[in-house]
Amino acid sequence: MGELFNSFYNFIMDTIDAMGVYGPLLGCFFIVLESIIPPLPLFVFITINFIAFGHVLGFIISWVCTIIGCLISYFLVKKFLRNFVVRKIKNIDLLTKCMNYIENLSLTKVTVILSIPFTPAFMMNIAAGLVGMDFKKFFISILISKIFLVYFWGFVGTSLVESFQNPTSLITVVLMMIIAYLLSLIIKKVFKIN
Repeated sequence: MGELFNSFYNFIMDTIDAMGVYGPLLGCFFIVLESIIPPLPLFVFITINFIAFGHVLGFIISWVCTIIGCLISYFLVKKFLRNFVVRKIKNIDLLTKCMNYIENLSLTKVTVILSIPFTPAFMMNIAAGLVGMDFKKFFISILISKIFLVYFWGFVGTSLVESFQNPTSLITVVLMMIIAYLLSLIIKKVFKIN
């Protein structure tokens, strides 16, 4: 895994160097693409952005592009797949109940789920689009949660195993999830979002 990461990292860094001022565009492209094509490793792209562009610019690029990718994924599913899926599963009680449950998740729950670094966020994007989750709720939850997710992967970084071996990182994640939870409660109350 280490050799594969290093080879990939060197390829990306060489490409970014060759692109000069257009380097951030490549970082943006990879992050947006990851939100649409699930198997791509988001943590690798975020870590590379942090290394290539520094903590501040790398964070901003990764955060904004992750949000853009989530929104694209949400709208594509909502526009092109939702009606088809709803027609196919309307007679399957268990799936209908699952969709209703996801649709009725509170802003706080969606935010907390999305802020956990190991949650497959693409599945939440797809689920939110399929159930027709309120856009305002979805948008606010990704706005908040992606701050913590990008921060975690940017600073902890190179692999899932390393993050588990570093207790400080896990404590930071727990604290960030608590902050995300409290922030979503405040926003929920201020904007009266269920």
